[in-house]
Amino acid sequence: MNQCFPRMRIAVLGGGCWGTALAVHAARLHADVALWVRNDATAGQLERERENARYLPGLRLPDNLRVSADPATIEGRDLVLIAVPSGAFRETLRWIAPRLAHDQVVAWATKGLETATGAWLHEIAEQELGPERPPALISGPSFAAEVAQEQPTALSVASSDEGHMDCLVTALHGRSLRLYRNTDVIGVELGGALKNVLAVATGIADGAGFGANARAALMTRGLAEIQRFGAAVGARPTTLTGLSGLGDMILTCTDNQSRNRRLGRMLGEGLDLDTARARVGQSVEGVETARVAVARAKALEVDMPICAEVHAVLYQGRPVHDTVRRLLERDATREED
Repeated sequence: MNQCFPRMRIAVLGGGCWGTALAVHAARLHADVALWVRNDATAGQLERERENARYLPGLRLPDNLRVSADPATIEGRDLVLIAVPSGAFRETLRWIAPRLAHDQVVAWATKGLETATGAWLHEIAEQELGPERPPALISGPSFAAEVAQEQPTALSVASSDEGHMDCLVTALHGRSLRLYRNTDVIGVELGGALKNVLAVATGIADGAGFGANARAALMTRGLAEIQRFGAAVGARPTTLTGLSGLGDMILTCTDNQSRNRRLGRMLGEGLDLDTARARVGQSVEGVETARVAVARAKALEVDMPICAEVHAVLYQGRPVHDTVRRLLERDATREED
């Protein structure tokens, strides 16, 4: 791995909310930062207008942030940071793999699981980039707009390699963003993925008018589901009650900046899934994650009733009030179970 110096060359892949926000933040800390987007027309527009009007309107891109659709964007970069939706993660890795030098650090800020296979993102990275590249990612409670606006934010940086964590900290720690190191890659990934399903659940409950008591119950018992799943896959309990677990869950379950929560609210108010997705207008990771998570939980024999009921609302047309009734009518059990 390259030695990471205080001034790094960084490429961020993904021109959505999160990719743009991270690129803007990195450009405030380092002179040479590039944002890669999918097509020339979008790149040209962002370069000319110095604003991503679709995803972060009103935010001026720093003058030193270069926007490009050129594959050469990643060449010679100390850090290549991927911030695309989980559904595009494997495709992006395949695109960059032949262009990478052996000493470049690859990391991601993507959350979720692969919908086609149920694979964790670190598993996909190993398959596409090889086992010699350690996994590295950032995750935690963060809305892109607040990061771009320099609102105080704390995130987890996870890797099995201390050098890769150092690289990410050097690249992104500073100004309004604080990073905490964590070697529990699976735990950090798990929290970032499953909290989206729980945000859909709390949104549904709020949209249906069930009140603050129901929201608190869903969050608390939802955390218990994440912990059971985590125990089955070897995640550390402290990770799941940290920034990338409990912290991210609190954020996405309680604030309407969360696309997952907003979609859930619309479902609770009576809209169908297609209409709700169209109104959100961006990727809603919790929809696909619910399907994959329920399948993995079943294979692991992990009881996840809240996630299962969200899945039933999304994919089986189960009425919202029936879902709440089914959860309430479950047999009484010990809280520690």
